Amino acid sequence: MTTTIPTAPPAPRTPRGWGGLPRRLLRGPATDPAWARPALLALLTATGVAYLWGLGASGWANAFYSAAVQAGATSWKAFFFGSSDAANAITVDKPPAALWPMALAARVFGVNTWSILVPQALMGVATVAVLHAAVRRRFPAWAALLAGAALALTPVAALMFRFNNPDALLVLLLTLGAYAALRAQESASTPWLLLAAACTGTGFLAKMLQAFLVVPVFALVYLLAAPTPRRRRLWQLAAAGGVLLASAGWWVAAVALVPASARPYIGGSQHDSVLELALGYNGLGRLNGEETGGLGNLDQDAGWGRMFGPVIGGQISWLLPAALVLLAAGLWATRRAPRTDPARAALALWGGWLLLTAAVFSWMQGIFHEYYTVALAPAIAALTGMGAALLWERRRAPGAAAVLAATVALTALWAYVLLGRSPDWHPWLAPAVAAAGLLAAAGLAAVRLLRGPVLAGVAALAVLACLAGPAAYAAETARTPHTGAIVTAGPATSTGFGPGRGGPGRRPGRAGPGGWTRGPGGPPPQGPGTTGRMPAGPGGGGGPRGAGPGGGPGGLLNAGTPDAAVTSALTTGSASHTWAAAAVGSNTAAGYQLATGRPVMAVGGFNGTDPAPTLAEFQRLARQGEIHYFVGGDRGQGGGRGRSAGSGSDAAQQISAWVAAHYTPATVGGTVLYDLTPAAG
Repeated sequence: MTTTIPTAPPAPRTPRGWGGLPRRLLRGPATDPAWARPALLALLTATGVAYLWGLGASGWANAFYSAAVQAGATSWKAFFFGSSDAANAITVDKPPAALWPMALAARVFGVNTWSILVPQALMGVATVAVLHAAVRRRFPAWAALLAGAALALTPVAALMFRFNNPDALLVLLLTLGAYAALRAQESASTPWLLLAAACTGTGFLAKMLQAFLVVPVFALVYLLAAPTPRRRRLWQLAAAGGVLLASAGWWVAAVALVPASARPYIGGSQHDSVLELALGYNGLGRLNGEETGGLGNLDQDAGWGRMFGPVIGGQISWLLPAALVLLAAGLWATRRAPRTDPARAALALWGGWLLLTAAVFSWMQGIFHEYYTVALAPAIAALTGMGAALLWERRRAPGAAAVLAATVALTALWAYVLLGRSPDWHPWLAPAVAAAGLLAAAGLAAVRLLRGPVLAGVAALAVLACLAGPAAYAAETARTPHTGAIVTAGPATSTGFGPGRGGPGRRPGRAGPGGWTRGPGGPPPQGPGTTGRMPAGPGGGGGPRGAGPGGGPGGLLNAGTPDAAVTSALTTGSASHTWAAAAVGSNTAAGYQLATGRPVMAVGGFNGTDPAPTLAEFQRLARQGEIHYFVGGDRGQGGGRGRSAGSGSDAAQQISAWVAAHYTPATVGGTVLYDLTPAAG
C-alpha cells in the first residue's frame, strides 16, 4: 500500500474570461467532488456569520488599540508609527502592522466598533480559507473541510478574530507563510519560498519575535524535503533569509533612522529604542520574565501542563491530544515514503509549528496571556484533518482502526473534563459528548465490518463528538461582549481564576459571562453609535472615580467611559492645545481620547513604566500650553494604574507630584482634573 495520498491530476482548462469565473468559483476544480466547493463556501459563510454576529456589543474591545486606530485614522504619522494619540506622544508597545487594516477601514467608514472589528473577522475567514487550501493540496476535500471547521470552531480563534489585538493578523500571516512553504516544498519553488519568508517577516511587524517561532520549522522542512539538490536548497534558504529580514526590518530601520525629536517615543522600551522593544519587552523578556516594565509570569504555572490548565485548556486544548496522536500516527504511516514526500513534509511542518510554539508558550516565564494560544489553532486543525485522512485511508488495517477509535475516545473524554470545569453551564453537554464519543469509538474499532450508511453515520458521529465541545464554547464566545486588555473565550470555569483575576500587577475585576472583564462601572454598552466620526459611549464600564490623584475611568488593564461633564470639559477649547489632557497609563488615556476624539497623552505608556515624557519635557509642554488638563494623581487610587514593583521609571510619579504641587485640582463629574494652562499655573 502506498504511504502517500496521491495528488489529483490537474483540472482541465476552462475558457478564459469573466464568463467562466462564477462557475469556477462555485464548482471548483473538475477533479473535486461536486459537493466540495459548495461545502467550502458554506463553511466560509458560516464562519463569517459567526465572527461578524453582534460585534457591536463589544464596544471598543481593547481600547488601548482602538485609541491607536483612532489616532492612525486622523494622522498619517500616527498611522506609520502606531502612536497612541494623533499628536504622537508615544507608540503602542507593538509594531503597527496590525493597526493598519483597522485604521484604513476607520478612515473610510469612520472610527467605530464595526470599522475596527470587521477587518479582524474577515482575517479569520481568510485564515480558514488558507488553511483549507493548504490541507487540500495533498489530502481529500473532506479532510480540508474538517481542518477548516476545527480552526473556525476553536474557542480562542472565535475570540481573537472578533477582537482587535494583533493576534488576528499574526495568525493569518503565519498560515499564509505555511501554505507558501508547502507549495515551495512540492516543487522546490524559489518564488513560493520567498513568499513564505515575506509573510513570516511581515508577521514580525504584527507581534515581533513571536512570528519567528515558526521560522526554524519552515526552514528545516524545506532543507530536508525539497526535491532539489542540497546546494540549491541552501542558497534558496539564504535568499529567503534575506527576504525575511527585509520584510521584518524595513519598518525597524525606518524608525531607527528618524531622529527621536521627529517621532513619538517607542512605547514598551526604556530607552526609546525599537530594537530594545523587539529584543527585550517583546523578545527575550517574554521568555525569562526579566523585561523592564513588564509584569512577569503572573500565574507561575509554567510547565508542560500549561496548555491543559484550568483556563487555557478551554481556549485551545480540545483537539490538542488528538493532534498529537494523529501527528505521531501520520509520521509512522509515511515513514517509508521518499524524502520529498509532500504529505510527510506537511505533517512535519504543522507538527513542528505546534510542538515548538506550544513548548515556548508552556515554559515562558514572562508576560503570557491565554489568548496567545490562538497561534496554535491552525497547526492543531491541520494535523487533525491530515491525520484523520491518513488513518481513514488505512481504516481496514487493525492498527489504524484502533488508533482512530482511541483518538475519538480520548478527544471525547477530554471534552468531558473541559466541560466539567463549568458545571453550571449546560450540564447535559459533557455526558452527551462523552457518550457520543465512546459510541463512535466503538464503531470505529469495528470499522472493517461497516459499510454504506452505517459507516458514514459512525464517521459523522465521531466528528460531531469531537467538535461539539469547542463549538459550544465558540458559540458562547461569539454571543458574549469582550472588553479590556485580557480576555478569554467560553464560560467562566470553576477550577481556576477566570478573566479579571488578581495577581501582581492585575486589578481584580468582575468576570462577566463568557469570560470578559469589566471595571466596577458595569458592562460595556450594547453597540456604540456611529454618528459622525466618534461613536457614543464605547468601551467597558467606567472605572472608579474619586478625589485626589488617580481619578478617572479605566486603569492598567481596562479603559472606562468618562462622565459627560468630563468629556465636555476636555473638548471645550481643546483646539487651542495639542493634547486635550494627559493621564498616567495608556488605558486611562484611551478612555478619554475615544470619548472626546481629541489626543490624550498616555504618560508612561501602557502601564505607566516608560520614562516618557520625562518631568522636564512635561514641564516644558505644560508651560507652553500644549496640554490642557492632567487627569490627577498617584497610581494607588482611583484608576488603579499600577506598575510592577521595582521595575520601570519614576517619571509618571514625578509628573503627578509636580502637577499636584503647582496646580489646583477641580472635581468634574467625580473626576479630578488639573487645568495646566499657564494662567492656571
